[in-house]
Amino acid sequence: MRIYGDRVSGNCLKVKWTADHLGLPYEWIDVDVLNNGTRAPEFLALNPAGQVPTVVLDDGRPLAQSNAIILHLADGSDLIPADAYQRAKMFEWMFWEQYSHEPYIAVARFQVRYLGKPLADLDERLVTRGGAALALMDRALAGGGFLAGPLSLADVSLVAYTRWAHEGGFDLSRYPAVQAWVGRVEVALNITD
Repeated sequence: MRIYGDRVSGNCLKVKWTADHLGLPYEWIDVDVLNNGTRAPEFLALNPAGQVPTVVLDDGRPLAQSNAIILHLADGSDLIPADAYQRAKMFEWMFWEQYSHEPYIAVARFQVRYLGKPLADLDERLVTRGGAALALMDRALAGGGFLAGPLSLADVSLVAYTRWAHEGGFDLSRYPAVQAWVGRVEVALNITD
């Protein structure tokens, strides 16, 4: 399997961490998003949407979208709960991540860290909705543990940008349950990058 990704992208790291956790062999191929690496003709031939991550499976078929990829890789593993309700909760968090978390936390981070935008110039909507997402997670994690029962793809999906939220101006010390959860997930997945 080949994973095309950029290590500055939480969405790409989700795929790497899932493959690593499951012991799946892969070749990592760096695609420099900041320098239009996703616009190269050879990359667009794999993923016409021009987005990372993209994987090419062992049988040669390409697959894109981080949550679709990690669901495919983890099929039948302990990262997908066997209990139907916990599995549905995992999906709930994964869908929520792409709609109500990543568009605010990741975008604020990108604008501040990679575009050099001052925190004071961020769109107030990014700040408000990003803070609301972290507050919701903090309430959900107040009892400890993970998001959908045991460690699952919900945690992989959400930890990617949450652990970097401070780079977008979000102070994780205001969300102690989230901060503790990030530590638990990093240990469980052996995240070092």
